[in-house]
Amino acid sequence: MASPSTPAPYALILIDMVEREGCARADLLRGTSFAHSGVASMGARVSDTDFRQLVTNALELTGDPALGLRLGLNLNLSAHAVLGQAFMTCPDLEQVMDLFMKYYHLLASGLHLEFETVDEDFIVRIFTTPADAPEEFGYELIYGALINTLRGMLDLPDLCMRMELPYSAPAHAQLYYDVLGEDVHFDTVQARVVFPRELLGTPLPSSNPVLRELYESECARLLADLEGEDSVAEQTLRLLRKLEGQYPQMPQIAQMLNLSSRTYRRRLDEEGLSFQRLLDQVRSEHATRYLQNTRLPLSTIAYLVGFSDASNFRRAYIKWTGRSPREVRRG
Repeated sequence: MASPSTPAPYALILIDMVEREGCARADLLRGTSFAHSGVASMGARVSDTDFRQLVTNALELTGDPALGLRLGLNLNLSAHAVLGQAFMTCPDLEQVMDLFMKYYHLLASGLHLEFETVDEDFIVRIFTTPADAPEEFGYELIYGALINTLRGMLDLPDLCMRMELPYSAPAHAQLYYDVLGEDVHFDTVQARVVFPRELLGTPLPSSNPVLRELYESECARLLADLEGEDSVAEQTLRLLRKLEGQYPQMPQIAQMLNLSSRTYRRRLDEEGLSFQRLLDQVRSEHATRYLQNTRLPLSTIAYLVGFSDASNFRRAYIKWTGRSPREVRRG
């Protein structure tokens, strides 16, 4: 089974940024699999374990709390490798977003997105899985890369969008406004990016249908290599995290994975897991994020993760985590 991984250009750009601040490469690579062999052995992708270690080292060496945002703003179309090339061949932004929805796992294995159109707005809902790096770093990387890529692709250097973040404003919040625009909002329930639906019709000057087909075929091949052998449990977790707040029942998940309920149950049994255990894991992740990063009342959080009353949620949460919701919120 392929290990979760990140495009090598992301790691190389991070290394270059940190070195420009006077930090030694040996210190930055410490604890990674290429600490001795060097970046020449990196290949096209790096494991998520190595990338997280790079991020941890970089944050320690630079002491820069805005490092994620700065890295994101350095990620352009070329950094996104073949998917970036595919974007450039699209006739308009709408087809770019279609490609992005299909293949964004090529850019970040722990990222989960959901797109929707509401009235005159196009909305990108952003979900991330727990990681060793600080939560702010992950969101800053995503938002910085998204705005930088769109500004470059559309040739709109002043493009701004509504950006909602599910945590309190950090000490360097002013930098968010300086580089992302004034329409940035903290302490939101869900991480979202919102821009006018009409922007989807923006034409791209480098449209090329033949090249697009070629690049998309390569994207499909790469994604199959990354995800084709995922366990049923991993596929289930990915779906449940993406469908936050909906939480389908087991037969629905089995159908979404093109399996019968019986086969789905058997496959999970072989992996030593159950659907209920996976569902509880995801609901615990979502509830913890709400408790740590929002001021929502317990009754609302209970409802968002599928409970009709707060007392049942409180008992379940203690069973899942060994801690009470109040302890997590205070901590």
